[in-house]
Amino acid sequence: MDLAGRGALVTGAGQVGRAIATTLAAHGAAPIVVVDIAGRVGEELAADLKAAGADAVSVTADITDPAGIALLSEAVRGLQQPIQILVNNAGLPPGFLDGSSSILRPFAETEPEEWEPVIQLNLYGVLRVTRALLPSMIDSGWGRVITIVSDAGRTGDPNVAAYAAAKAGAAGFMRCLASEVGRYHVTANSISLGLLWRPQNDSTPSPEYLQRLARHYPAGRPGYPQDVANLVLYLASDAAEWITGQVYPLNGGYSYAL
Repeated sequence: MDLAGRGALVTGAGQVGRAIATTLAAHGAAPIVVVDIAGRVGEELAADLKAAGADAVSVTADITDPAGIALLSEAVRGLQQPIQILVNNAGLPPGFLDGSSSILRPFAETEPEEWEPVIQLNLYGVLRVTRALLPSMIDSGWGRVITIVSDAGRTGDPNVAAYAAAKAGAAGFMRCLASEVGRYHVTANSISLGLLWRPQNDSTPSPEYLQRLARHYPAGRPGYPQDVANLVLYLASDAAEWITGQVYPLNGGYSYAL
């Protein structure tokens, strides 16, 4: 799993993005570019990576805005090492984007203006960032594009229709991309997440609560950000060079795929 000589860019610097960036850096990827709309969050992650000896850069940018993509592209052009690993991790369901308390709502009760920010971030953000970085991967003859999607779009969870549509669209985009860029030794894969336990933000759970939660998972426990990072690491490595166009469910067996 040696990623030495491979530059990596991770969108989203929250707990999953932090685990991904830290894991890639620990296996030699450099530089690690962290992109987040919240500058403080990205800067703190980059500072922690640097403190651990990694070559890290933080870029504060809105990936749904062409100006943000221009800023990202400019930052990448200034690097000595090209970005060959892209992890499209940034994404949020409705409710989290506007701070509202009502996240789960039937589609018939939603309005078109509510769909737009969800689709912009979870689908168009993936398209924009990938378009910005893909030509250099093609030119270098090696690349990995990994997009974090959701089981909401894979299995059809209720009350998050716009979010599920955006995530399903991102997965479809990745399959098409895989067919286009395989000849250049660039792979494109998706990781479809179930519900993750984020211990840094959530209150400390009781053993009884975790036991009840684990009953839904054949694997015997909920998922953690590091589980995502481990699969990203594999797909980013040379060990996965013959894997492309796939959607990997990462959900502890909560749902299955053929």
